[in-house]
Amino acid sequence: MVRIATVEDTEQLGVLNDEFNGIGETTIDCIRDSIINNQQEVVIVADENGMLVGFVCVQLKKSFCYNYYMPEITEVYVVPAYRKKGIASEMVTFAEDYCAKNYPLHRYELLTGKKNIVAQSVYGKLGYADDGELHLSKRIKK
Repeated sequence: MVRIATVEDTEQLGVLNDEFNGIGETTIDCIRDSIINNQQEVVIVADENGMLVGFVCVQLKKSFCYNYYMPEITEVYVVPAYRKKGIASEMVTFAEDYCAKNYPLHRYELLTGKKNIVAQSVYGKLGYADDGELHLSKRIKK
């Protein structure tokens, strides 16, 4: 079942995030706080009989320049044993439907790695395409 994450999912989301992003990128307390308080993010989970097997994070970007939100799918993760079963597609579709029902939208955006060909194939089948925009980032020196 695909659904919106709840605070009860915190511990399992921590485990999945450690698998996806590496240990130490965040804490259980930060995840819990984000689920409760972050109004700019929607977290979708895939729940198989009480066990989370994937998640999608959607950032609700809004600028005064537009009357609409531009939801950006920033994170998509499915546990390896559950891949190639349509779970990622199901979560992304759920996220799109949820956002369309709850926010005025301009368009959807999606962030993925240039070398992540498998993910690009999944997203392409869902209608996502290179829009010619270039995503740049800058790391903060610690």
